[in-house]
Amino acid sequence: MRCDVSPGLAGQPAGHARPLTGFDLRKLPGHRVRSRSGAGYCGQVPGAGWTEAAALAAAFAVSAVATPAGVSGAVLLLPFQVSVLGTPSPAVTPTNLLYNVVSTPGALYRYRRQHQTGGRLALLLTAGTLPGVITGSIIRVELVPGPRVFDLMIAALLLPLGIWLAAARPARDRDPARQIPAPVLILLACLTGCAGGIYGIGGGSILAPILIGSGRPASEVAPAALASTFVTSLGGVITFTILSISKGPVAPNWPTGIALGIGGIAGGYTGARIQSRLPDTLIRRILGTLAIAIAAQYLWSGLN
Repeated sequence: MRCDVSPGLAGQPAGHARPLTGFDLRKLPGHRVRSRSGAGYCGQVPGAGWTEAAALAAAFAVSAVATPAGVSGAVLLLPFQVSVLGTPSPAVTPTNLLYNVVSTPGALYRYRRQHQTGGRLALLLTAGTLPGVITGSIIRVELVPGPRVFDLMIAALLLPLGIWLAAARPARDRDPARQIPAPVLILLACLTGCAGGIYGIGGGSILAPILIGSGRPASEVAPAALASTFVTSLGGVITFTILSISKGPVAPNWPTGIALGIGGIAGGYTGARIQSRLPDTLIRRILGTLAIAIAAQYLWSGLN
């Protein structure tokens, strides 16, 4: 069987890329990797119809659980895209951002109907994450060439995030929120936006647990974080599309991204609607456990 390997990142020979995934595809039936240290993913991936169906179902489930905490779910869909849907790198990053663009309006619409708009917090987060995600998109194409680097970096992102989500206790009603000063919040948003541009998660999913952990209620944080995620992800998709003109195949996988987004619209709307019925502690611990498990898999892959 002949296996065509798509070109790698800028400056990387086409024949020396392997899939950026923390999962060993050689252990899955129907998948074959050309060599232990060698080139890319040669396995059989689902046909177009099954790919879109799987993307819709996964995005709906993840978004329904993640939205009440102000997380779009893109951080959890990244390994699913690579390992199950076979989305190549670096196109997986803008494809994940495209998922955010398509999926978050459903949750934002529902939050708006509930008179939750994010207000000033949404503006502050967007002011930092938008320039950050553009910078991160460029870094992703130019400076993150190796799969091992990618595995270790994504583990470094997900592990502390998962521990934070799983271990942080909700603030009691009588405890005032520890307000983060606006300049510090914008700087933090810029840094997380940059990380989001590299990983394809927009940045809001990192800020949401930080803000909730500082004492802000999820009802305030969720719409603000999702609003900033939508704006910054749109900026990231545009940036990657422009870079694809000169850097090769770094544009989004449009069918996969749109299919994920459609599932995310329904899941996000559902999650926003049931937010008031779910305890914050349960939401955080579910997301934290998933993030820790995925981080451990990436860390193992990066170290071996």
